[in-house]
Amino acid sequence: MEIDFKKMDGLVPAIIQDAVTDKVLMLGFMNEEAYAKTVETGLVTFWSRTRNCLWTKGETSGNVLRVVEILNDCDKDTLLIKANPAGPVCHTGADTCWGETNKHDEAHNKENALLFLSELQDFIEKRHEEMPEGSYTTSLFKDGLNRMAQKVGEEALELVIEATNGTKDRMVYEGSDMLYHLIVLLTSKGMRIEQMASELRERHNPGWKKH
Repeated sequence: MEIDFKKMDGLVPAIIQDAVTDKVLMLGFMNEEAYAKTVETGLVTFWSRTRNCLWTKGETSGNVLRVVEILNDCDKDTLLIKANPAGPVCHTGADTCWGETNKHDEAHNKENALLFLSELQDFIEKRHEEMPEGSYTTSLFKDGLNRMAQKVGEEALELVIEATNGTKDRMVYEGSDMLYHLIVLLTSKGMRIEQMASELRERHNPGWKKH
């Protein structure tokens, strides 16, 4: 991705948008180092103009911003980052830095949650085909099979830790991370999440026998 960092003395604005609700969450600034770390880690990282250093959003509060997609505008000097927030974004405790409420439609989500797993894999498959720069999913595919499998294991371990010593909210968060990385791994192997669902449905049959 070509980004013009020269226009604002090494910085570009980065607008953070909720990947699900499309609500604008906050505005920060990135230099080349902050952008590189964001792509590398999958967590939104800014350049603090007051402290003159890098800071990853949520590094102390835990309310990180998990990157879904990074887009550059037509002038190549403003980023739009679609992310999944782990909690309130503003330091005041508000959902957004403008004091707005950022709530997902719970009824709609419950009705379509399982169908969304298929939609998510469709999206990940498109990433696999196009491999756009600036995408965390692209970086996983580039890292290779071993790294993708390792990430599934890491996220599974984090889920276990939250289940035994954490909170329900964090358990949901880590479980979602594990599912996402599992779908990435399945995509790399030419498999679909529906195959897992079919296997579970088959096991539900009273006549099913373990392979």
